[in-house]
Amino acid sequence: MIDKTDAVSAVRTKLLLVEDDAGVRRSLQLLLRGRGYDVRAYATGRQMLADPRSIEAACLITDYRMDEMDGLDVLRGLRDQGWHQPAILITAHHAADLVRAAREAGFDTILEKPLQDHVLVENVARTTRPS
Repeated sequence: MIDKTDAVSAVRTKLLLVEDDAGVRRSLQLLLRGRGYDVRAYATGRQMLADPRSIEAACLITDYRMDEMDGLDVLRGLRDQGWHQPAILITAHHAADLVRAAREAGFDTILEKPLQDHVLVENVARTTRPS
C-alpha cells in the first residue's frame, strides 16, 4: 500500500533556471537539485520559452544580463504564455532603476552577485512555499 504522504513528498518542485554562463548554470543547477528541486536549466531565454514544459514550473530563476535577451524579457515572455508563478532575478548590476524595472516586470526577488548559496536556496524555498 502506498502512503499518500510519501507520494506527495516524492513530487519535486519544478524550477526554471536561465543563465548564459555554463559554469554558473551548472553550479546553480547542482545546488538546487541537491536541495530537492527539479531544475530545468537553459543557456538562453529563447530555449526556455520554446520548451512547452516551462509552463509547469513553480518558479523562474534568471540572470539579468544575457546576450540574446535579458532576464526581464525572459519573464515577460513567460507571462505572455500565461505563466503566473514567482520569479527571482540575479544580477551583478544592482541599481535602483533595474530594481524598479524588475518589480514592474513581476519579479518577486532581486538577488545580487556574487550570489551566496544559502540566500538563493532560502528565497526559492520562500517563493515556492504553498500559501
